[in-house]
Formats: sequence, C-alpha cells, structure tokens
Amino acid sequence: MSADVQQPIGVFDSGIGGLTVVRALLEQLPHENIVYFGDTARVPYGSKSPQVVREYSQDDVDFLLSKNVKMIVVACNTVSAVALDVVQKRAHLPVCGVIIPGAHEAVLRSPTHRIGVIGTVGTIASNAYTHAIMHECPQAHVFSKACPLFVPLVEEGWTEHKVAEIVALEYLFPLLTKKIDTLVLGCTHYPLLKPIIRSVTKGAVHLIDSGEATAAAVKAMLIEQELFNPNRENPNVQFFVSDAPDKFTHIGEKFLGRSLGVVKKVAIGK
Repeated sequence: MSADVQQPIGVFDSGIGGLTVVRALLEQLPHENIVYFGDTARVPYGSKSPQVVREYSQDDVDFLLSKNVKMIVVACNTVSAVALDVVQKRAHLPVCGVIIPGAHEAVLRSPTHRIGVIGTVGTIASNAYTHAIMHECPQAHVFSKACPLFVPLVEEGWTEHKVAEIVALEYLFPLLTKKIDTLVLGCTHYPLLKPIIRSVTKGAVHLIDSGEATAAAVKAMLIEQELFNPNRENPNVQFFVSDAPDKFTHIGEKFLGRSLGVVKKVAIGK
C-alpha cells in the first residue's frame, strides 16, 4: 500500500466552526486520518478584509503542509470565498473548499431554483455562493443575507435559546418573503442552528449543510486522485489551534459530536 493514501487530510478554519466539516468527514470517510487546524488566535475571518484573509490562509496552509497532508479541505466559508486560489497555489495538492459543493447541492435540491444563502459579512459580500449557484444554474434566483450574530450565539451555546429564535426570524424573514425553497447554511457554525432555522422556516425550506456536501466532494476527489485510504483501522484525528485550546475543547465537542481528546496549541504566522 502506498504511503500516500495513509497520509492525513488537512482541514483548516478560522476557529471552531470547521469541526462541523470534520464531523461530516468522519461520518462519510470513517477511516481517513485527519489533521485539523483552527486559527483561534485570529478568529473571526468573516469580518476581516480579503487581503488579510489571504495572508492568514497562507500561514494555515503552511502549517498543514508541515504535517505531511495529502489534500487540504478549506472548512472556512470566508477563505473559500476570497482565498481559495491562494490555498491552491500554495499547497500544490488537491484542495476542496466548501462553497462549490454547497452551491451544487443547493441547485440539485431546489425545485424552483429560488435559493437563499446566509453567511458571515465577508462571505456574503464576496457573492461567491451567488456566482457558484448561477454558474451551475443561470436561471436561478439567489437571495443572500449576512447573519453576523449567529456565530456568537452558537459559541455561547444558545442554539436553542429564545434569543436565537428571535434573531433567526429577523434574519430569515426577508428571505422567506422571496419564497425561497432552499437555504444554504453558508457558515460552518450554522448547522448547530438547524432546529431553530427549521422552526422559523416551518420546515418548508430545504437546508443545505455545506459541510455534508463538502465531505461527499472530498470522498469523490480522493477516489479520483487514487488517495482514498482503504485501511479499516480507526483513524488518527489530531487537533491544533493557535490559542485557547481549553476553550476550543469545551465548545468543540458540541460541534464534533464526540470527544476531541488532546488539543495542541501551536505558533502560527510571523
């Protein structure tokens, strides 16, 4: 067996939200080794300028390359929106972002092609989901909404709190008036708000979890590139952060749905 297939998949995000992508990867690729890096010292990326995000992304890639990964998954919607080309150029490896898989799944699932997209300020301002959806389906109507309060609500653990419901209704009402039938959760934190979002939309809207769509795309890429690990042993999953590993561990287990084990702090950037 080639050593290449047993090398880990590298996954990075601005912080903790990318663990929802890791969760989807572990469900769909239960034997793949994974190295996760969360840039918790510099989170959030969603409110920063594209140039700064592009600079940070290079540091994130360099760290994963030091771990001898076989491909890189950009679990951050903001990086996928404004810096995927930076990651591809830096990595010289197969790279998968979250936006194209999410957009593809939205087009497949939407009966009327009236699609809503929610995300951070940076992701929505980039129009990356709109461009990706329109590329696949030129007749689609895409309606976007930045939802900056969702991330702190999730990190506070208020995913089922009355406040979260009020905020969700405020954000989603304008999209619902556009008669959307599908909603892309364009931030890795948002899957934890699925119950609230389903309640607000009265279950009448397809929710697209970009993490689940990305995991399916990663599996297809591994098979196509002959990097799929046929090993049936339990995977080695490692977690690294640039700050506050204890906080990451405490909150992260809600995102991952299981224990993280040891989370290591590493230096990143200059």
